Amino acid sequence: MRITSTSTRRDFLGLAIGLGASLCPRASRAQSAGAAKQPITIQLTLDRPIDAAASPFVMAAVGGSFGAEGLAVTTNIVSGSQDAIARVGAGMSDFALVDINTLIRARDRQGAAPVKAIFVLFNHAPYAIIARRSRGIRALSDIEGKNLGVAEGDLSIRLWPAVARQNGIKPASVKQSSISAAVREPMLSAGQVDAVTGFSYLSAINLRDRGVPADDLAVLRFADYGCEAYGAALIVNPNLAAAKPEAVKGFVRAAITGTHLAIKDPGRAVTEVVSRMDAGSRELESERLRAIIGDNILTAEVKQHGLGGIDTVRFERSIDQIAEDFKFQKRPTAADIFDDAFLPPADARVVN
Repeated sequence: MRITSTSTRRDFLGLAIGLGASLCPRASRAQSAGAAKQPITIQLTLDRPIDAAASPFVMAAVGGSFGAEGLAVTTNIVSGSQDAIARVGAGMSDFALVDINTLIRARDRQGAAPVKAIFVLFNHAPYAIIARRSRGIRALSDIEGKNLGVAEGDLSIRLWPAVARQNGIKPASVKQSSISAAVREPMLSAGQVDAVTGFSYLSAINLRDRGVPADDLAVLRFADYGCEAYGAALIVNPNLAAAKPEAVKGFVRAAITGTHLAIKDPGRAVTEVVSRMDAGSRELESERLRAIIGDNILTAEVKQHGLGGIDTVRFERSIDQIAEDFKFQKRPTAADIFDDAFLPPADARVVN
């Protein structure tokens, strides 16, 4: 897979059709037919540097799933979901993995491109408050009267008003200190704040890497306290969706296969991810992937209904929760944000 960013350019194990042919019998048969079609070039954007969260797409690459669908995928990295959404809306990228709640807000802007999500990877958003038990915080109710560090651009804090209300907490009772994302974990580790907002699979594991004992960390996942939000989702350029729907369906099928592979063989997934990172840690990414699969991907809803889809009623409730901290010009519906037309049938998305 070729991955580029604004600061670095590296070549990774390819997503070209040739790789798919070498690893996937389906692709081999297609190419040996003699009149093999040229692969469709696809640009995928990640909204943050590669880590275990990208495992499904990495595994779709090394497992030959993209090649089997006739796709040659390159990947670039940008800074945040807003940038990734803008790239897809402008046609600079075909797909992007983004925070779906950022998409909901972005679509409310005047002149916003009609970008939609077509596959939900994180059935539960990873939003959380990560606290020190030694500072007297063991449950969400203990956050009252404490000092909460909030990094610039943090996504969790935007759902905090809804979570606080649901749990009878007055937001004003919690002191919020604006901090840089670069010092979020160091400040909590040093005891300069009592807790921080962040992603459960990022901050909590990073803190343990900094020497904070696991039994001193309270990871208060918003999903455990009434937050209805979905998380990371795959979005598509609307022009591509209209012009090449079969290619879009193929990309989604490959992503689902890659997700299955990451769940089935997390050890290999971590090996492949770490090989694509600069100074990646196998131990940290192993722990990260376990958390992602258990907390964000393989939820009770996914076990019942399969990967990738949404529960429309729940999604509508999540939009209402967003509205507690965001004034919509026109409140969207689930159908404005999510299109299930590119998903395979539910029985093809069930995790065995």
